[in-house]
Amino acid sequence: MQTKYYKLDANKPDQVVLAEAAQLLQQGKLVAFPTETVYGLGANGLDAEAVAGIFRAKGRPSDNPLILHIDAADKLHQLAAVVPASAKALTERYWPGPLTVVVERQPQVPDIVTAGLNTVAVRLPSSLVARELIRLAGVPIAAPSANTSGRPSPTTAEDVLTDLDGKIAAIIDAGACRIGVESTVVDCTTPVPTLLRPGGITYEMLMEVLGEVEIDPALGGASVIPKSPGMKYTHYAPIAPMFLIEAEPQLAGELLRREITQALAGGKKVGAVVSSELIDSLPPQVIRTGYGSRTDAAEIAANLYTALRSFDNAEVDVIYAEGIREQGLGLAVMNRLRKAAGYRIIRN
Repeated sequence: MQTKYYKLDANKPDQVVLAEAAQLLQQGKLVAFPTETVYGLGANGLDAEAVAGIFRAKGRPSDNPLILHIDAADKLHQLAAVVPASAKALTERYWPGPLTVVVERQPQVPDIVTAGLNTVAVRLPSSLVARELIRLAGVPIAAPSANTSGRPSPTTAEDVLTDLDGKIAAIIDAGACRIGVESTVVDCTTPVPTLLRPGGITYEMLMEVLGEVEIDPALGGASVIPKSPGMKYTHYAPIAPMFLIEAEPQLAGELLRREITQALAGGKKVGAVVSSELIDSLPPQVIRTGYGSRTDAAEIAANLYTALRSFDNAEVDVIYAEGIREQGLGLAVMNRLRKAAGYRIIRN
């Protein structure tokens, strides 16, 4: 399959191009498109056969549910059997934006989208390109990240091409994604709303609206039946095995240098993804990538997946990553780093 490539202005997208891409979606084909979080791999979310194509293209496990993307808040009622007060409050505050709510589903939502659950995850993106594409397609768009399953999510169209060129009908390139990590997912069907996946809407922001939010045990690595993408499997992983250093900044630097020294002594080619504060203290032979200042979680989130992907061409044997504080967007960053490392964590 030859993948069509469309280049658009994110702020003034060409409607003719978007209409052509929307027509591909209406025909049951797959189109990768940008959102404010990461690039998504879209299919008609009400067409089970089209959605099945997402799983084939990504190599995605079938028990991993998908998010349905809509272009207007009032369309949530077309997919939700019930809109709980918590979902209403959150969407009124944070839609359009990087927030997904899990609600009871309408019968028209295919089982393949929900992995057979009686709930569905729904999001209204803030990206103009995404919303216009959905509007022109005239259907909700099922769209996980546009990458091979388990790999770092794509934040540029080039990342999508690396993983999916020749496997999908089209890619819409509207530049780099602003946030860089996937949306926050909140289960609004539980008595106390439950954070299933941290993202651009932080735990603190959720608390401002709801006053009480539980954190799902799966965020700590517990085994679960996934209600949301990214809960069960190792995700976001570079090719080489990665180890995550979790400690206060000074100790983190000491642990990182210790592990790197041992790996180098063992003849390994070593990569490191670290803060700008630490990068110059590493041995010169280390393949290093800085993700930004450890005090700026938003900068780190925006750079994280590009940093992780950068080691693939370097063919390193092992990667060490520096963790950050789990405050604000740092909770999302650490969630992604732990999963990318397969929970191989060094704390002392």
